[in-house]
Amino acid sequence: MQFAPYRFAPMLRATLAVASALALSSPVAGAAPTAHTASPGIAAAAAAAAAAAPVAEDAALQRARRLLRSTILIDGHNDLPIAMRSYAPAPSDVVAYDLRQRTSGDTDIPRLREGLIGAQFWSVYIPGEGGGPYARTQLEQIDLARRIIARYPDTFRLATTAKEIRAAHRAGRIASLLGMEGGYALENSLGPLRAYYDLGVRYMTLTHNTHTDWADSANQLPPRHGGLTPFGEEVVREMNRLGMLVDLAHTSAETMADALRVSEAPVIWSHASARGVCDVPRNVPDDILRDVPRNGGVVMITFVAPFVDCDVAKVIVPASMELGLRMRTASTAEERRKIMTEGMKAIQAPPTSIGKVADHIEHVRRIAGVDHIGIGGDFDGNPWWPTGLSDVSMYPNLFAELIRRGWSDGDLRKLAGENLLRAMEQAERVARRLQAERPASTLRFEAATPRQSP
Repeated sequence: MQFAPYRFAPMLRATLAVASALALSSPVAGAAPTAHTASPGIAAAAAAAAAAAPVAEDAALQRARRLLRSTILIDGHNDLPIAMRSYAPAPSDVVAYDLRQRTSGDTDIPRLREGLIGAQFWSVYIPGEGGGPYARTQLEQIDLARRIIARYPDTFRLATTAKEIRAAHRAGRIASLLGMEGGYALENSLGPLRAYYDLGVRYMTLTHNTHTDWADSANQLPPRHGGLTPFGEEVVREMNRLGMLVDLAHTSAETMADALRVSEAPVIWSHASARGVCDVPRNVPDDILRDVPRNGGVVMITFVAPFVDCDVAKVIVPASMELGLRMRTASTAEERRKIMTEGMKAIQAPPTSIGKVADHIEHVRRIAGVDHIGIGGDFDGNPWWPTGLSDVSMYPNLFAELIRRGWSDGDLRKLAGENLLRAMEQAERVARRLQAERPASTLRFEAATPRQSP
């Protein structure tokens, strides 16, 4: 998710989830008149229409559930670990935050099972604001995610390869992978990158809301490097050698282009949207999408309302940018929390629909092709969701929407997880080749001179 302040508002997320549930159960404004106020013919027609509509919806939803039971649905990004770290009654306590019961956030085991998730990348996000150091916090988050997985062996199984994802699914477990969010956790060294890989991390987002010393973020202006520096390119090469997926969510378009140029393995966007549908800096431009097939990468579409709906973005993006600037100037954690709490209360986002997410999926399919799309919900990393897509139980609703738009089962399987599995397998093959060709990189970071404008 783009907006770091939101990650520390579990109570607000719970309130919004309740409000969403109430909205789903409320009568629709402007409903047809009741039978006793209409003529018999009109009443009969209305009754027939009312009976027919749910049947059509149920048929699509039933087909979606059947399909998701027979394939592996892989979500690229869930922020449960930071939600658990931020849990006010018992921070980072995997016992107190009981996933066997309904939680205050977007994720728990009953809802994961209802949503038919087969594999989940758990984001081991840490904030990039504040100047570090970062490694200790990053290690704590990796430890927290692994403790979550170990706490529920009947539900989760740690996976580090495509083969292990398939094996976990056959055993009835949710394959659980780790994804770092923000290259600042490397602290400008390739040694930590290799250590994080050894701990199970299988993707790293090169930036988050702030630039690193070697890569530009989409969310901080002005650009610092014009994309990747030479050290940033070496980070990509070493990730290829390890078999760690390069994640371009949150990066600037120039960083995306540089990574696509350098990477020998497929890249991913673990949670992203299409700028051609909603023009916000966080989304992927069409010219980048056109280059994805050459690389073999996968754009995993997020559900975050301000990324998928421009009307929501018009409200949320300026407000969040102002919040981010104010939080960067805060001198204490308590001051940052106060700014976040007051700022969030002041934001009133308009509602959006599940169809907006489907629009982004179809746009990426149209530009990059059906072999290059996936799902990256970003649950527990944002308080604003489309109606009907507000927690991990609701993935079948999205697939039902695409079924109504004429999607075939074969294309839906690619979207659900086959594309990501193919990209992982290809990255694993590249890693085996590169490990046979060259040793671990010993390049040291040196401050780069910013690129000169032509």
